[in-house]
Amino acid sequence: MRAFPERRQRFRDEPSGRRAPAGKGEALAGWFDGRVGLFTMAKANLRKVFPDHWSFLIGEIALYTFVIIILTGVYLTLFFKPAMNEVIYDGRWTPLNGIRMSQAYASTLDISFDVRGGLLMRQVHHWAAIVFIASMIVHMMRTFFNGVFRKPREINWLSGAGLLILGMFDGFMGYSLPDDLLSGTGLRFVEGAILSVPIVGTYLSFFFFDGQFPGTAVVPRLFTVHVLLIPGIMLGLLALHMILLVYHKHTHQPGPGKKNMNIVGPPFWPVYVAKSGGFFFLVFGVTTLMSAIAQINPVWSYGPYRPDQVSTDAQPDWYMGYSEGLIRLMPGWEINLWGHTLVLGVLIPFLVFPTVLLVIWLYPFLEAWITGDRREHHFNERPRNAPTRTAFGAAWAALYAVLLAGGGNDLIATHFQLSINAITWTCRIGFFVVPVVVFVITKRICLGLQHRDRQKLLHGRETGTIQRLPHGEYAEVHEPLSPGEKYTLTAYEQYLPLELPPSVDEAGVARKLSFKERLRVSLSRSYFGRDGQVAKVTKEQVAEHEEHGEREEEVRAEEPQRP
Repeated sequence: MRAFPERRQRFRDEPSGRRAPAGKGEALAGWFDGRVGLFTMAKANLRKVFPDHWSFLIGEIALYTFVIIILTGVYLTLFFKPAMNEVIYDGRWTPLNGIRMSQAYASTLDISFDVRGGLLMRQVHHWAAIVFIASMIVHMMRTFFNGVFRKPREINWLSGAGLLILGMFDGFMGYSLPDDLLSGTGLRFVEGAILSVPIVGTYLSFFFFDGQFPGTAVVPRLFTVHVLLIPGIMLGLLALHMILLVYHKHTHQPGPGKKNMNIVGPPFWPVYVAKSGGFFFLVFGVTTLMSAIAQINPVWSYGPYRPDQVSTDAQPDWYMGYSEGLIRLMPGWEINLWGHTLVLGVLIPFLVFPTVLLVIWLYPFLEAWITGDRREHHFNERPRNAPTRTAFGAAWAALYAVLLAGGGNDLIATHFQLSINAITWTCRIGFFVVPVVVFVITKRICLGLQHRDRQKLLHGRETGTIQRLPHGEYAEVHEPLSPGEKYTLTAYEQYLPLELPPSVDEAGVARKLSFKERLRVSLSRSYFGRDGQVAKVTKEQVAEHEEHGEREEEVRAEEPQRP
């Protein structure tokens, strides 16, 4: 039965058999549907199922803060003047009146004090950028620890990694645009890194700054890249990321009714749209509240940039802090060869900087090579069930934290009244020691949790209740797990370690094994051998222990009770 039966009369004209004229809105929708399949596409996708878990909201925070960055960035672009010609400031911030400064810095002050809502927009833009990078890193690590990067989502992993690195560099360019003393110090840092490149460093520096540092072209160039080039590439990567997400569907947590090839959760329309829309406004509101009460990047306190001055406590935003830590922890080594000076104190950190990121981003391909697994995976793997991978990710995060602490060694020293040399040497030693220690501890924790799950499957959950048996023995009462809990604890696959082929082939000829093959077998044994994981409980073992437990209960019931 139709909801609007009175509309039938206009569907066909009886004498001609043609459709009667439709309303303008219906005609426009029909025009689009005839050319792009709008209704068919909407019908196929509006009922798409999305799993419901709090960890998926981290990626949504990254998406929504990116939208906030775009919206506030468009507003700020209307008033910012990316020029380095000198002007004499005469504005509302009277402490700087009469001071020579670049037009970029003067327009930043005007946005902060003269444009209605300008300071709030600057704060929202900056805070959104910080939350954007933070949420992307947390989202990346959530994806890493759950093994979501496995087939068929390798391209999505790489696109997310590209979004992160572009966001980091775009954020750096963004806070370099005001041309204040702090941002100028950061650009001086970049100049030193470029000059450390052997042979071509000076040429690259002259090209980047259009002459001697600081030049007159760096801010206009950074502005073009910051508002046009990098955001355009990021929008393309984001579109690819979302298209692949919809195509491959979300991974989901193991549990009753969930299989590797199905998705359990609410539909996209109207449940997910309503929740996601409300969450967007929540993120926008929290970001705005943070911007209204927490000051960030007060450029008027630093003053305009001058090459002969350096601001105290000069620190980049936190996501670039580990690059600062690499420079501060590296000894000031130099090598003079054939009239050329290699500044190893800057060159080595310059090379380690991308290596730290590439190690975690290329890891999925290493694991795929070790396992040789070509199947599709749509389950989120529990971190404890992949001890080596979890330990590797924790070690990477620990290394990042050590470098971040090294980048703020001066602040740590002044705030906690410590020796800056002691902090620097602690971080230098920690660079090599802390990741190893964290790797070993994390792996042991994961193995311990696997042992705990095994005991729960075989003996049930500990209740804390002590019961005295008829023959006088005291034993703790164990509560059996429900079928759903048992399924959740066993809904994962374990790989078997690879074995080397026989030393001789069928013809009795000594087999030659390449270093690559030996390395793969060695890594496979460390990942999935006896020391790499706890053997998964089989259904037969669970049934045997349950049967054994029933027998014990029967025996205890038959024993005579003590008076």
